[in-house]
Amino acid sequence: MQFASELARVLDDGDSMRVLPIVTRGPFDNVYDLLYLRGVDAAIVYGDVLDHFKSKPEFANAWKRINYLLNLFPSEAHLFVRPEIGSLQDLAGKVVNFNSQGTAAAFSGPIIFKQLGIEIKATFTPHSVAMEKMKQGEEVAATFWISSKPLAPFLKGKFPEGFKFLPIEYSDKLEYYAPAYLENADYPALIPQGQQVATISVPAVLAVYDWPKDSDHYKRLVRVVDYLFDRFEKLQKEPGYHEKWKDVNLAAKVPGWQRFKPLQDRLDKVATAAPRNIDPALLRAQAARAAPNDANEQDRLFKQFLEWNRKQSRQ
Repeated sequence: MQFASELARVLDDGDSMRVLPIVTRGPFDNVYDLLYLRGVDAAIVYGDVLDHFKSKPEFANAWKRINYLLNLFPSEAHLFVRPEIGSLQDLAGKVVNFNSQGTAAAFSGPIIFKQLGIEIKATFTPHSVAMEKMKQGEEVAATFWISSKPLAPFLKGKFPEGFKFLPIEYSDKLEYYAPAYLENADYPALIPQGQQVATISVPAVLAVYDWPKDSDHYKRLVRVVDYLFDRFEKLQKEPGYHEKWKDVNLAAKVPGWQRFKPLQDRLDKVATAAPRNIDPALLRAQAARAAPNDANEQDRLFKQFLEWNRKQSRQ
């Protein structure tokens, strides 16, 4: 809601542009509204929401018209397990709790385990209840969370020895996700200094419906694209906006999704007109944003950016 409200503030232009955020019950409702509720032009959803609609015959064609404007921010998967669990395969046939129905974990978690090919016993109770069962040695072997790190329960809570975050290694099986990691800076009591726990993240997506070009909906979305390009810097640089806007890249892709063509066209024009020689300090800053807290990865990306810039300069 904060992201939607701040977009509304930046895009507002009186009678020419007005964004009205709507509170809904979750990702399913947002997609239904985008497809069927009159007047809805965009929706914030998780990147894996298409998995649900692809499998439903009644949405066989409709889901293909859902595009995206922005990859907003990642929400990392947190798989917290008891001491005897040493790998994902150890969870086969065991109870994994995905929080209450309707939460991000309850939606994304079963999809992730299905894509990994691991059959578990899924439960959907509040995590606070499931965590107590874990501590008492009852049937719950793990809890699965989806949220931007760090999560408060793991900063404030105390856990028996051996309780830990289990790595989720990224692979091509995971269609809608991106590699991520948890580290000591996120959870100092659970992850030793200098160590990282591999995981995956699901992007929050500003989705739109690809309306026919002669429709009012399409024309409104083209105006949104124009305003985003003109005013996006306000979200990232002016005070009073969420800090995570600084990490949002207009050109960032969303795995498994198609970008709204008018936005892709604008990005292509910018790329074509961009200056060939780029300040190395800017490249360093881009690498730092792409891989925070990972000096080795920043150095690798910086060299990759430099090489790309050299090739562009020779063309």
